[in-house]
Amino acid sequence: MSKKTFDYDIITIGMGPAGMAVSAMGAAMGLKVCGIEKHKIGGECMNVGCIPSKSLLQFAKRRHSALHIEGLEQAARDLQKRRIAPPFGKVREYVDFIGEKKTLGMFEKVELVVGQGAAEFTGPRSVKVGEREITARKIFLCAGTKPMMPPIEGLLEAEPLTNETMFNLKEIPQSLVVLGGGAIAVEMAQAFSRLGAKVTMVFRGERLMRRVIGEDATKVLEENLEKEGVTLLRETKVKRVREEKNQSVLELDNGENLPTEQILVALGRTFVLDNMGLDRAGVEWSPHSGVVVDKSLRTANKNIFAVGDVNGFAQFSHAAMHQGMIALMNAMMPPFCKMNYRKFAIPWTVFTEPQVSHVGPWEKELEERGVKYEKITVRYGDYGAAIAEEVPEGFATVYTTPTGKVHAVTIVGEGSGNMINEWALVVQKKIRLSSVLFLQHSFPTMGFLSKRLAETWMMKRMENARLRKIATSVFRLFNR
Repeated sequence: MSKKTFDYDIITIGMGPAGMAVSAMGAAMGLKVCGIEKHKIGGECMNVGCIPSKSLLQFAKRRHSALHIEGLEQAARDLQKRRIAPPFGKVREYVDFIGEKKTLGMFEKVELVVGQGAAEFTGPRSVKVGEREITARKIFLCAGTKPMMPPIEGLLEAEPLTNETMFNLKEIPQSLVVLGGGAIAVEMAQAFSRLGAKVTMVFRGERLMRRVIGEDATKVLEENLEKEGVTLLRETKVKRVREEKNQSVLELDNGENLPTEQILVALGRTFVLDNMGLDRAGVEWSPHSGVVVDKSLRTANKNIFAVGDVNGFAQFSHAAMHQGMIALMNAMMPPFCKMNYRKFAIPWTVFTEPQVSHVGPWEKELEERGVKYEKITVRYGDYGAAIAEEVPEGFATVYTTPTGKVHAVTIVGEGSGNMINEWALVVQKKIRLSSVLFLQHSFPTMGFLSKRLAETWMMKRMENARLRKIATSVFRLFNR
């Protein structure tokens, strides 16, 4: 009996962060890989997501800094009034350079099927692109997500922006309403405000990012946005949108009308799985939660893995890359060696000023699970380096046990996006605060605040009279 033959060892559907990780690693291992992408290599993140948005934030930061140079008040006022040229052309240049000059070189050993249409399953190990049918031993579904558009009357007629379209703007709008209160919403609200737009945020919750950050972090973020001129309309819904005198008018549930030149929708993501033929492949999925996977990232069809945003677990680019690595390794491992992708810590950062970073469960989640913890906090304003560098706004908090087990960490302030990675290792490897205490941190960096957290935790232990008595007795015993 002859063995079944396949065109490839691996097919990746979608060449965003997850698909790129699987394809590059698989090819490096000597596997025959086919990468399918209906749009551009890099997917949402590189082309219309995290990479261009960080570039836009940097342009906005430079302009904001120029407006606050001491001694140049009149020039700053003139700059504030100017209808500045949008930086989107430069942002696109950077994205194109990264995609064409840097990224494509990673896939010299991968057969790329790009811009030839969407992939559709024709069977448990086969997909079709255009008129071509391809088979593989393993298929990695890395299809990602797209911006969610709410069913608000008149919204589509107003031609709202999303992260997919905002980089096509020809000029900075005079006014912008941002629908949403999550990470993309707050980042773009600050960026457009700093670029000269009058920005209003409309969101349902009582505070920004209420589902993912604590009230102390929200307070710092909201105060900074409002100080920069962003208007926050909390606990507010849009009933309908109408066009009036070359403007969009949002009719709010409180009876007010909100006119604006542009609307940016940043209300989360939705799955793009309807027309992929998943039923023919034996893959279970839901329009609300994505593709169903086990702890190894396998679908109901054990030869198909669903990696990244498409499984709905953690919609971050770095999580997608990490899952790609885990899924590929699991495809090669016997059952007793497979890794559980849910067991790895996921740090993340919102790239506003100040930055907001976190790893581990949130305080509310700890409370709901009945986990005992204490909070240790150090503030940027109490650290000489932060004061000297004029970044005294922010804090670092560790949620820990009396014995130094770390449940979670929140850092709000300059450099938090780099600092949080150390704490991700601490959480993932179950490293105690005593080890952080005795790890030398370069001084005077913002990262030294991590050591300050461990020092503060240790000093708090010394508030216990019994421990102080033991420490005193031991010292005196060996120093007579």
